[in-house]
Amino acid sequence: MEAALKTFFSSTRFAVAGASSDPSKFGHKVFAWYIYHSLPVTPLNPRAPTITLQSKEYATTPSPAGLSDASQTSLSVITPPKVTAALLKEAKEAGIPAVWLQPGTFDDEVLAYARANFEAAIAGDGGRGGEGWCVLVDGEEGLKKAGRKREEGWKL
Repeated sequence: MEAALKTFFSSTRFAVAGASSDPSKFGHKVFAWYIYHSLPVTPLNPRAPTITLQSKEYATTPSPAGLSDASQTSLSVITPPKVTAALLKEAKEAGIPAVWLQPGTFDDEVLAYARANFEAAIAGDGGRGGEGWCVLVDGEEGLKKAGRKREEGWKL
């Protein structure tokens, strides 16, 4: 998984599918993690034109096809498995090289598709948490493997 982490965090841009303005949802927490780490991130949400995080609004993109530089964008996924399956097909068509499927976003079929169709797919058993690979728990290590560090200034 070390190579996948390095590939994922070597992208110049990131997107979070399932981003939310609701602080109780993981789509909000994962989006906030990217902002906190000063990473260029686009929230993906087909039902909301903006996502609010600490009183600041961020314009959303409805799908991977709308990303301006998809071939340089790694995608974190926080959607139910049935949504994830369709989302990954769109991400592949858009040219996204790497995906991180957060716990609860995939079943065996979705995981097999991700591993077969992307340069890097992070998901499944492993990581430092008890529920599998999660950017909130394992992202710092991935950033280090890719030689990236957080810029100071933003506080959660």
